[in-house]
Amino acid sequence: MKKCLWKAFLVGLLLTFGANAPVLAAKKVTHKTVAGTSKKAQAKPQRQVRSGKAAKPSKMTQAAKSAKRGKIMRAAKGQKPVARRLARKTDVHHVSLDQQFENGKLSLYSASAYVIDQASGEALVDKNSNVTLPIASISKLMTAMVVLDARQNMEEVIAVGDEDVDTVKGTRSRLPVGTTMTRQTAMLLALMSSENRAAHTLARHYPGGLPAFVAAMNLKSRILGMNRTHFEEPTGLSSNNVSTARDLAVMVAAAAEYPEIRAASTTAEATLDVNGRIQNFSNTNALVKSDTWQIDVSKTGYISEAGRCLVMKAKVASRPVVIVLLDSSGKMTRVGDAIRIKRWMESASLSYKPRNA
Repeated sequence: MKKCLWKAFLVGLLLTFGANAPVLAAKKVTHKTVAGTSKKAQAKPQRQVRSGKAAKPSKMTQAAKSAKRGKIMRAAKGQKPVARRLARKTDVHHVSLDQQFENGKLSLYSASAYVIDQASGEALVDKNSNVTLPIASISKLMTAMVVLDARQNMEEVIAVGDEDVDTVKGTRSRLPVGTTMTRQTAMLLALMSSENRAAHTLARHYPGGLPAFVAAMNLKSRILGMNRTHFEEPTGLSSNNVSTARDLAVMVAAAAEYPEIRAASTTAEATLDVNGRIQNFSNTNALVKSDTWQIDVSKTGYISEAGRCLVMKAKVASRPVVIVLLDSSGKMTRVGDAIRIKRWMESASLSYKPRNA
């Protein structure tokens, strides 16, 4: 009897163990499969394995997907404003006529500006054109005219002396004291590279010396009708060399009548022998090197009192014009203003009427 009961007990244990074995095995496999995941993530796959149904996306999964989609959408939307910002920065250099005009005014950053059509005498741009300002090295155009009016021998050799060293601003020069050159070379360097010692040497070798030369500069300005212009010396280093944009337009037009000034002021660069040393000189106006400009006369100027200045006689939109830009604060502002004027004139929608800038 006891043996029968014992056998029955053993059979029951075996049956119980056999029934639970698949569950334990399944649990072990499940733990191996989802190892490294969170407990919540482990629980769901267990139920799915037991149920045999296809997995459904949980609320967390859907939220994650929505967040991801949101990031993608925000990124895509964010690209457009960036593109527009870049486009606006680029458009600064390619502004249309309508954009350049605001309340009928052309946006120029020079304190004084004047553009006149040489053929019709029509003022196309007028901004503070009657204000008297220092003109810096724009003075050298008058210096060149006075030299040429004296009909001096342009092949005569002249020398840089101690008197030609700048004691006003203390500027440097690539022409040491004792440098010899022809009068023609001195004029080239004065107009192209704005060499102060070259301009001063020209004036000092004028009949009657420097005082007579300065007197001739002021007489020439009166003859031309430049009544608000005064010269104190030939280089423009003195802030007492003053004029207006309107007066300078007259001076530029007069300078354009001299072939020597047209050639020298628009020479892009030159290689010269200075005291046995080969040196390269460049034009201070970068626009003379541009194929998009037709420039007959050019001169730049700068001292702190005058700011950056630029005058040119050029053909723009098939029209001969004189452009005068005075007291530009930034190094490239005067060039930028010249380019803005050119694009404005070239615009097909421009009606050629005098406008205030």
